[in-house]
Amino acid sequence: MKIIARAELSRAECQFLIKGSPGVAPDVDVIAPNFKKRLSGVTATVVGLVDRQSRMIPIVATGPGLPSSLPHLSVLRVLLLPRKTRVWHARRNNELLVGLLFKWLRISKLKIVFTSASPRKRSRWTTWLIGLCDEVVATNLINAEVMPKGCVIVPHGVNVDLFTPSIGGDLATMPKVIGCFGRIRQMKGTDLFVDALCRVLADRSDWSGVVMGRVLSRDRAYYEEMVQKVEKSGLRDRIHFVEERPLNQMADAYRELSIYVAPSHLEGFGLTVAEALASGTPTIATRGVGAFDELIEEGQNGELFERGDINDLEAKLIDLMDNDDRRNRMSIEARRSALERMSLDVEAEALVDVYQRLLQT
Repeated sequence: MKIIARAELSRAECQFLIKGSPGVAPDVDVIAPNFKKRLSGVTATVVGLVDRQSRMIPIVATGPGLPSSLPHLSVLRVLLLPRKTRVWHARRNNELLVGLLFKWLRISKLKIVFTSASPRKRSRWTTWLIGLCDEVVATNLINAEVMPKGCVIVPHGVNVDLFTPSIGGDLATMPKVIGCFGRIRQMKGTDLFVDALCRVLADRSDWSGVVMGRVLSRDRAYYEEMVQKVEKSGLRDRIHFVEERPLNQMADAYRELSIYVAPSHLEGFGLTVAEALASGTPTIATRGVGAFDELIEEGQNGELFERGDINDLEAKLIDLMDNDDRRNRMSIEARRSALERMSLDVEAEALVDVYQRLLQT
């Protein structure tokens, strides 16, 4: 249910409000800081949401590493804005601290919103900072349970216009590929995925697997051990380790899959699952991790397996690999579920409702 009804603004109207005229301060209601220059999941979220929210409410991003097409003000110009009630929506601790400092210094009448997807309990310092917020946003139920104060739940969304299924693709006739994307490290359960592939591919010569992601220096030994395991299994030509693709190529990567697996032991949210489902890819994910239980409708758009249980993962994989009709049905349901519950527009609108409620108080 919408908290407050709002009039939709055209992009041109919002851009005029944000850019203003030379020497005239823009009329901004919401500021979305992004204080990390290197591209990350949080940065991608800010970019995607601000682009959509700028059609609903006067909003700008501030910080480095953002596309020039995004409504944007430098931090200096933010400091020079006329005093009025505004929302500062932080997603990192440093952004939260800066917003609180601006509020304490009375640089602006800021309402502080903080979103964090971490499933871990916060430190005393972070708990204290969060306690000073006007609103806290959790991205899933597990996240909400460890928040140090009451919060609203607004799940992450994905660009369902970008992440789309293959056109006219019958999964029975497509190359049969099982994929796992993301940072290659123990917490992501990459080794569990590789072990399961070594088992299920041995008797299924028409299937292959792909592991895509960055390997940091501290995870190099972990990665090399998996590569050696694949070599010893005789599956080097069918289990491929590839570097991560740029964000603008990831939609194509999902469309190349018949099954996606998210074997993580710990996640804040697990956006790759939503991206896979939006791409019409049946997905198998770890039960009780991140938002997986909320994204996966068991037997409909995917399956859940018990954390760290390779036998359970193997069974779920075999059931999908050996049943083309079931995968086709799940592909349709995956896309449907993403359109209904996981779109970036749904997230953007829910957050704008939060902003408007705070601006009225």
